[in-house]
Amino acid sequence: MSTSPNRVLGIFFGVIYLVAGICGFFLTSSITFTGASGAFLIGLFEVNPLHNLIHVVVGVALLLAALTSARAAKPVNTGLGAIFLIVGIIGLFVASSGNPLNILALNAADNVLNFATAVVLLAVGLGADKAAPAPKTA
Repeated sequence: MSTSPNRVLGIFFGVIYLVAGICGFFLTSSITFTGASGAFLIGLFEVNPLHNLIHVVVGVALLLAALTSARAAKPVNTGLGAIFLIVGIIGLFVASSGNPLNILALNAADNVLNFATAVVLLAVGLGADKAAPAPKTA
């Protein structure tokens, strides 16, 4: 396996998000699937079952792409980075326990994590593993 930054990041973030999603299910068994408030994962991040499911899907997508090739990991990292950026922006407006639009039980810590994940995924996805220019022919 190559040491492509996109592959390394995909495996690293994929494992983190997959483990977080699985662990979250143990905490949210009595919480409404799309409840505006949820349980706290590691005391910081508020999660509900839908939020956990999304973490699992993101983790699996990152891992599958990273374990396939750098060519597969690059667009997945970039695409998920863009999605995390959008979710971070939306979270600024809906992140409160009383907001019925907060179907992911987002809180301020989630917003920080979403923006940080977006920056890292976008930076590596857009900046690393550039294709070498084709050689000029005479």
